[in-house]
Amino acid sequence: MNNSQKWIAFDTIVRREIRRFLRIWPQTLVPPIITIVLYFVIFGQLIGSRIGTMSGLPYIQFVAPGLIMMSVITNSYSNVVSSFFGSKFQRNIEELLVSPTPNWIILLGYVAGGMSRGLGVGLIVTVLSLYFADFSIHSLPVTIAIVLMTSLMFSLAGLINAIFAANFDDISIIPTFVLTPLTYLGGVFYSIELLGEFWRNLSMINPVLYMVNAFRYGIAGISDINIVWAFSMVGLFSVLLFFLALRLLENGSRLRS
Repeated sequence: MNNSQKWIAFDTIVRREIRRFLRIWPQTLVPPIITIVLYFVIFGQLIGSRIGTMSGLPYIQFVAPGLIMMSVITNSYSNVVSSFFGSKFQRNIEELLVSPTPNWIILLGYVAGGMSRGLGVGLIVTVLSLYFADFSIHSLPVTIAIVLMTSLMFSLAGLINAIFAANFDDISIIPTFVLTPLTYLGGVFYSIELLGEFWRNLSMINPVLYMVNAFRYGIAGISDINIVWAFSMVGLFSVLLFFLALRLLENGSRLRS
């Protein structure tokens, strides 16, 4: 395939992915927005008014970046895992794999679709959060870079989950037993400075911690983690997941009947 044909293949996959989640927007866009608004009301206003401040910020301003990032993570992940597994279940992914389309184009197409939903929901949640919290952007480059890297990483993770999944139950195991604990223990609702030394050190292996703190730095200018180290860790996880996903697509043992 020449470069023009590769672009057409990539553009086709991305357009299909975007149209898929926009077509069923009451299922893909509305529920996560309602969930995040409830978090703002309960944790931000009701509980936050009693907590007061966290790391020198009003509690609602402290949790707002984490809640925005949580919406990006869950939607980037869920879009790819559901879409790719659906194609795998219906056997049309086999037609794509035997076509001249390079595997990396297929990978980037699905990942870009997942990022589109994650970033779209994240943008809507950011606009809604302005009603609850008054904050400004401390560093726009840091904010944009970390949210793009986060949506990329979890889109890749969703695709890997879809490849390994043997049935519809399998695509809910990782979000329930891995993604949710990582998110809640990733510094969204608290500063890791409140933890004991053992739990603080254990938190350092949680990739969500680096994403939330880098994003919080971009929004509010505070972080429990060194920003350079945070970007390095997120970049490392993303590269590892990219090559693992590409290897699984090239192998195709879990994709072809």
